[in-house]
Amino acid sequence: MKNKANISDSSIESAGLPKDYKQAVSELIWNGYDAKATKIDIRFVTNEVDHITKLVIADNGEGIEFENLSQTFGKFLDSVKRNSFQRSSYNRGKKGKGRFAFSTFAGKATWHTVYKKEDKFLEYNIVISKTKKDEFEDQNKKVSKSKQTGTEVILEQLFEVTAYSFSNQEFKDYLAKEFGWFLFLNKDAGYTLEINGEPIEYDYLIPDNDKKELIIKDEEQKEHKFLITYLRWSHSIGDKYYYYFLNQEKREVAKKLTSYNNNAIDFHHSVFIESDFFNAFELSSDESEGEDLFSGNKNNKLFKALMNDLNEYLFRKQKDFIRGHAAEELVQRLETKGVFPKFANNKYDLERKKDLINVVKELYCVQPKVFKGLGKEQEKTFLGFLNLLLDTDERENILEIVEGIVQLTKEERSELVSVLRKSSFSKILATIKLIENRAKVVALLKTLVFELKKFTTERNHIQKAIEESYWLFGEQYHLASADQNFQQLLGEYLHIIDDVKEPQKLKSYDWKKRPDIFMCRKRNIPDTHDSEYELEENIMVELKRPTVIIGKEQFRQIDDYLDFIMKEEQFNSQTRRWKFYVISNKVDDYIEKQYEAFKDKGKRFLVHQAGKYEIYAMTWDDLFRTFEIKHSYLLEKLEFDKNAIKEELQLKGVKLDVASSNGITKQIIDISEN
Repeated sequence: MKNKANISDSSIESAGLPKDYKQAVSELIWNGYDAKATKIDIRFVTNEVDHITKLVIADNGEGIEFENLSQTFGKFLDSVKRNSFQRSSYNRGKKGKGRFAFSTFAGKATWHTVYKKEDKFLEYNIVISKTKKDEFEDQNKKVSKSKQTGTEVILEQLFEVTAYSFSNQEFKDYLAKEFGWFLFLNKDAGYTLEINGEPIEYDYLIPDNDKKELIIKDEEQKEHKFLITYLRWSHSIGDKYYYYFLNQEKREVAKKLTSYNNNAIDFHHSVFIESDFFNAFELSSDESEGEDLFSGNKNNKLFKALMNDLNEYLFRKQKDFIRGHAAEELVQRLETKGVFPKFANNKYDLERKKDLINVVKELYCVQPKVFKGLGKEQEKTFLGFLNLLLDTDERENILEIVEGIVQLTKEERSELVSVLRKSSFSKILATIKLIENRAKVVALLKTLVFELKKFTTERNHIQKAIEESYWLFGEQYHLASADQNFQQLLGEYLHIIDDVKEPQKLKSYDWKKRPDIFMCRKRNIPDTHDSEYELEENIMVELKRPTVIIGKEQFRQIDDYLDFIMKEEQFNSQTRRWKFYVISNKVDDYIEKQYEAFKDKGKRFLVHQAGKYEIYAMTWDDLFRTFEIKHSYLLEKLEFDKNAIKEELQLKGVKLDVASSNGITKQIIDISEN
């Protein structure tokens, strides 16, 4: 039987139907969920050339009652389906025209529906043609053999689509974005959306989610429960972010913009608030906001309390996101662009860099707009200023710089002040920890070279310990090599200084010699002889076991290293300064005479100087005293107990043997790595 809708075909066309097949299929799927379906399957069969003759959208909903057909298919944009799920933003709030969506890509649509009437299952067909959308024909009404309600929408005479249109990843992504939130909210009820029996995956779009229950009392002290579901999307799923208010059936009755629609970060989110409190409310229009549900009645205070809780909850989620993801991505981006100040590769400078990174992260967390729209040079300048202020007692001035870029709220200003104070305290604690660890290392080294000197060797103990503790010679150096021959040493050296990855081969046979420790300083120092130049400073260290006394033989070994450096063309630039150290427990009369011969140079421990080359002879006690003198103030304030290390070693059963030297060496390495 043919039936006439209450509108003309041309009016339907002008009412704004879906723009493409994806929107059309989406609308037909929503119709299935409106009919209380929990499972919807998009089915099609393809041939060898990717052609399909029909598309079927099957659901297990309640079906379409024949007795109400004139109120459903006979009406257009009517309120019969007012209690329905919200669609995409392109037609949000528009009801009654979803059945015509098929005409976007199909010439004919047939609804084969099974519904239950009293104790019987009945079935029939409804047919609509693209050319006569204002007419619908019901056919073949009969008692159904099926014992399951549901509807199959069969689309035929397809055009501008192929099997690939419904199997490609873009189509699946579209469905995941459109229905992901709905499927997530209803996953405990077993809701699914499938293509040829394969469920649509949507978890990849939701890297973070959370649920929370709020209980709020109204003015009559009646408790109302609100289930909050927070979803963070991997990327934008629309142009705006909302709080969605849902009734007990998870149907939207209102929405309200969140506070993060103009944020400078990719904080893509949705918040759903479910409660039977909303059951009495009808679906709001596009223009209305959430307050419209509550204004002018006794529930206004309840809504304000709810919104205060929601805003605080989402504020914390946004901060967690920035700290855990966005701030880290910002730092990685800034490092990749090379806009961070340069830091040496020593523990002190690494702490300074860590302090700067922490402040950048916290600053980004307080107000992301600070970093929005800055060019590369602006970023470099801004980070440079931050670093300079962090190195002084004026880090609170960072607040003035930030307020010169963006306007801070009272809360943001207070939080930033707290961040800067916390950062300063953290830096102090980190510095104290650094000095404490180094004091422990010195104490352990003393045990190695004094008390265990009979069992301590150069290669197995001293060299390994100093390799991890080269800060004893200065914060400004890079460790280039340890116990490597001159060919390997040259490679590491040129890679650090000049970023040369494949240096020329050394020709001299002496390249096989192996200095214990070689350090270089990439940051240049002023040339005292010519202000136009800067000098690069390098250190080479020869470590002797404690039982060896430094004398002429050891001096000549270092002098050989000096000769090699002078002769090798890749080392001998006039702008490179070289210092050579030999270290053991004692020096003999020959070295004492060398001290005297060069004392007019005003450099303690100097035993030889030739232009830009200097040789120093030091005892271990000299080296340890140098450290203690430099850090005497802090060590006194820390009340560092020099006997505590010995007591700790005694408690651990340390004896005077080789095993003890091995154990202490490992302790030094472990401390240095922390």
